[in-house]
Amino acid sequence: MLRLTVCNHKGGTGKTTSTIHLAAALGLSGYRVLVVDLDPQGFLTQMMGIPEPGEKRSSLVLFHEDVDMSQLPVVPVSGFDILPASGLLTARQRKLNKPIDVLWIKESLEQPIAYDVLLFDTAAAVTVYSLSAMVASQYAIIPVTPEYQPVYGSEQTFQTIKTVQKKLNPSLQDPWMLLTKVDGRVRSHHKYRHYLRTKYEDLVLQSIVRTCASLAVSHPDHSTTFDTDPGARGAVDYANVVEEVIRRVRAQTPDLLPPSDEAAAPREGEAPWRSIDRLSV
Repeated sequence: MLRLTVCNHKGGTGKTTSTIHLAAALGLSGYRVLVVDLDPQGFLTQMMGIPEPGEKRSSLVLFHEDVDMSQLPVVPVSGFDILPASGLLTARQRKLNKPIDVLWIKESLEQPIAYDVLLFDTAAAVTVYSLSAMVASQYAIIPVTPEYQPVYGSEQTFQTIKTVQKKLNPSLQDPWMLLTKVDGRVRSHHKYRHYLRTKYEDLVLQSIVRTCASLAVSHPDHSTTFDTDPGARGAVDYANVVEEVIRRVRAQTPDLLPPSDEAAAPREGEAPWRSIDRLSV
């Protein structure tokens, strides 16, 4: 099972939007996907129109000793499931102050779970939740808008992930950067894209996500841009990002991600996922 953290210490880089649409595109590609919202502010949960849950119906269950991973209180949405965030994450965070508390999710995942991909959405900060996600993951993606502050934040995040890789999780691969909200008309965007690709080389994904108004829309009906505007540039771009991620994961750690036709079967009464082909940018 592929476990992937989406993170950036700087807010406003399309982190939550990326998590949602990576999950949707993976679901459309045939994979059984679970998104875990670990942001105490719960932007992903809100964006998908999910009411704030109580503690036992939220991602806080992963920080309980008696968690049953076969009975997670997930919310099915369009093409994937969500384990939503609760505002109680903030209060619980104060009690998660021991070094071993970053191991909660990793230990919970020692139980079998019926998903092919887990995506962790994290806060724009270093917290016990974001560190727990990194410790439990094999991969991380850093969404970064090609502007000064987001690039600076992405480089800080890169160093945090490298520290986790060295000290806590040697199975965590070098992080990938995903360029988001790219506007080809803005000169500074060209400058920072060149800077990142020169410095980080193939750790910057070749696929980019261009500016797209439909990506920023909340979906109270649990839909995504793939449902409401599948021809939008945002849908096209995230489909291409997912194809590249799948290709890279299979090249580096082929056992993590099965071919889509061998992915977990839909639950009873659930329609099979549709397939998406590569779309042109």
